[in-house]
Amino acid sequence: MKLADRVNKIQPSPTLAIDAKAKALKAQGVDVIGFGAGEPDFDTPANIKEAGKKAIDAGLTKYTPVGGTDELKDAIIAKMKKDHNLSYTRDEVSVACGAKHSLYNISQALIQEGDEVIIPAPYWVSYPDQVVLAGGTPVFIETDESTAFKITPAQLEKAITPRTKALIINSPSNPTGTSYTADELKAIAGVCLKHDFIIISDDIYERLLYDGLVFSNIAQVSPELKPRVMVVNGVSKTYAMTGWRIGYACGPKELIGAMTKMQSQSTSNPTSIAQKASVEAIVGPQNAVESMVKEFEKRRTYIAERLNAMPGVSCFKSTGAFYVFPKFSAVYGKSFEGKVIANSTDFAAYLLEHAKVALVPGVAFGADKYARLSYAISMENIKKGMDRIEEAIKNLK
Repeated sequence: MKLADRVNKIQPSPTLAIDAKAKALKAQGVDVIGFGAGEPDFDTPANIKEAGKKAIDAGLTKYTPVGGTDELKDAIIAKMKKDHNLSYTRDEVSVACGAKHSLYNISQALIQEGDEVIIPAPYWVSYPDQVVLAGGTPVFIETDESTAFKITPAQLEKAITPRTKALIINSPSNPTGTSYTADELKAIAGVCLKHDFIIISDDIYERLLYDGLVFSNIAQVSPELKPRVMVVNGVSKTYAMTGWRIGYACGPKELIGAMTKMQSQSTSNPTSIAQKASVEAIVGPQNAVESMVKEFEKRRTYIAERLNAMPGVSCFKSTGAFYVFPKFSAVYGKSFEGKVIANSTDFAAYLLEHAKVALVPGVAFGADKYARLSYAISMENIKKGMDRIEEAIKNLK
């Protein structure tokens, strides 16, 4: 059988693959500490689950409009106004089967052969592949911990060409956990205003911020830029609703309409029950989110301190999301039982085999010197995992 060429242009999600491998080993009785998962370890809050149950009992199990129910769109519109002072109408909002689906729809509706999309690196694993699937070319701006993994206006200006169709900004970031301030976004907006392209603001981790930081996105700090900004968000990370699969995008109605058209020929509407539960998530009590953020911040502080205390390891103290992105390249070139650790893939394989710790190699995010660890696991398992990693590094010669 000859498959379509596009299949060979992309890779399966490495983060999901690592998580699946760790879960498979656990199912076999192996005591694996999994730092790979990109989802909160908390349960969906009770009020949200109850809203889903009521939706089933009320018979809300039929098709809805492709781009989401008016009730959910109105909840999103009210949230965007209240939280960010951004005004949208229903035809400027599209609901999809997760924020990843929203991002995919944007690429399919916007990008074509010859278009370039600027992506800061390290990047979330799906950004480049989604651009490639749409026929576009990813253009990477390299960053590292010396700039807190943030791009500068000068770097952005240098990356822009006549073929630039879009820029992706993810703040707080997966995988680094870095977050842009309002002033930093204003400076980037100043460059964007001089050129004609779409800015895709991936805000999925907006509520997961630490150290008293206040969230801003680029449409919020630069009203003149808003007509060219697509804001992407969802309920997965904030409300521990990863399996409910609800994401959304807010932006220019022409692009929103094109995304809805694409979705009408792929998934049709997102799950009706999950949409009803998402209304409750957005408009209901937020105390569960506040408790989750406090716990994440505690874990972040502990894991960063432990990693920075390990020989040869340096770890940027993340300011958002639930990831750290430590630099392990100082151990490259060392070996265990005659096998040399040459890169992040080798290091991840070594930890999984000999320390029973699963993390995602940095090469998956375009940064081979690093690896991503999620602290969306219990403090007990974080401590145990840090002990194992520390011991494993000491065993390298």
